Amino acid sequence: MKKFWKNISTYVVVALVSIGATYGMYSFMDYKRGYSAADTYNYGTEFDQKGVHLASLTADGYPDFTKAAENSIHAVVHIKSTVKAQASQGQGRQRMIDPFEYFFGFGDPGGQGYGQPQPSVGFGSGVIISADGFIITNNHVIDKADEIEVTLNDNSKYTAKLVGTDPVTDIALLKVEGKEFPYIPFGNSDNLKVGEWVLAVGNPFNLTSTVTAGIVSAKGRGNISGGNRGGVDMSIQSYIQTDAAINRGNSGGALVNTNGELIGINTAIYSQTGDFSGYGFAVPISIAGKVVADIKEYGTVQRAVLGVQIGEVAAAKEADPEKTKNLKINEGAYVGGFADMSPAKQAGIEEGDVITAVNGVKVKTVSELQEQVNRFRPGDKVKVDVVRGASTKTFDVTLKNSAGSTSVVKKEDGIASVGAAFKDLTPEKKKALGVSYGVEVAGVDNSGKFHKEGIAKGFIIQKINNQPVSSASEVERIITATANSQDKALFITGITANGSRKYYAVDLSE
Repeated sequence: MKKFWKNISTYVVVALVSIGATYGMYSFMDYKRGYSAADTYNYGTEFDQKGVHLASLTADGYPDFTKAAENSIHAVVHIKSTVKAQASQGQGRQRMIDPFEYFFGFGDPGGQGYGQPQPSVGFGSGVIISADGFIITNNHVIDKADEIEVTLNDNSKYTAKLVGTDPVTDIALLKVEGKEFPYIPFGNSDNLKVGEWVLAVGNPFNLTSTVTAGIVSAKGRGNISGGNRGGVDMSIQSYIQTDAAINRGNSGGALVNTNGELIGINTAIYSQTGDFSGYGFAVPISIAGKVVADIKEYGTVQRAVLGVQIGEVAAAKEADPEKTKNLKINEGAYVGGFADMSPAKQAGIEEGDVITAVNGVKVKTVSELQEQVNRFRPGDKVKVDVVRGASTKTFDVTLKNSAGSTSVVKKEDGIASVGAAFKDLTPEKKKALGVSYGVEVAGVDNSGKFHKEGIAKGFIIQKINNQPVSSASEVERIITATANSQDKALFITGITANGSRKYYAVDLSE
């Protein structure tokens, strides 16, 4: 079965469209705890979005993109993200060029490799989704950014606050202060049809307010990056595929229908060169909307699971012909095993079943199943249809979180947990200590985890979980991210006020 569960690598380069800065906030609706095949999800109601229906055909009956384009460009913003300079242990030697930094626009722009490190600056796109300034974008656009600047189509600039991120779906939510912002209302990505016209709106190559047109080439497209992006397990992939031109800088921008409704967030491209080669991919608003709604409401994504190990039916048949010889179908998600405390197993689903529908919505692939389940929260009930041999069965499944509970997960306040404050090192302090980077612990609360582990005021943190740190905001970001991850451990390296090196392990779990 190892062959069955092994990821199949692609032979093309998946290029993340861009890295930059933006911020976004998404809509949230009252969530239903029951189940119904007719359930719909309108994430725009929480943000007082007003629906639109623009003229999508000309008088002669041809597709009309003008109204949709005009309605969109004012709500798609340019993002500039800045990561503060960070000295490396090899400073003073010539710096090797990282091809990913080159592609994304980070690193030493002059290619000098000597002298003081320079801030890294990247660019991308974002979409305003509410009149009070919530913005949705890709996580990779603002990842690790210390400063996020948003520029509107009228050239007005704002400093954005990062509300929250979800690396698994590559979605982030930002907020700018103000009112009466132009925004794009949400459409229904479920109603998209292959062959339907769509527009991609963003800032490719730093060119603002760019609109390209194409059609929906496919839906529910998965496995476009081998399941892994930058070390992050991209376990939820169900993209809208389009041939509208998407390039570097389009990341986080809008995919809209001819009615001017937001139906996806442009995220990635297939490319051997790093530029558009015919196919682009967008996270459907059905997924992105749920993610930012959770971030707004709970501070973190409420991710429900069936607790099944799944694969494509064709791959299962190839891997184990004897076990699957009675399967008469070729579509659906094959159940190859179960996680501990699996809600699907508890409901009666068995190994060898093929999941074909959730709440009456057909699922033909693994990615389509993931898309459906990702709409729910722990504790929600769904009807799951499976094919078992020659029969079809329906099970009522109460979804759980990854810990096996139906409880809503709240965002952990990692900074409060460690009980410490931080400040940047001054040039004088660096010189006195003989270091080129680090962050000083400015204060320690006697009830916090830092005090418990012996980390005192004045300690200089140089690395957390093997990541060099150069700013207080960077330390806070790493601590917060670790507190909300599965591995809630901080491994800290640094020096005391008298110059001796120390190592600490801090457990952020309860």
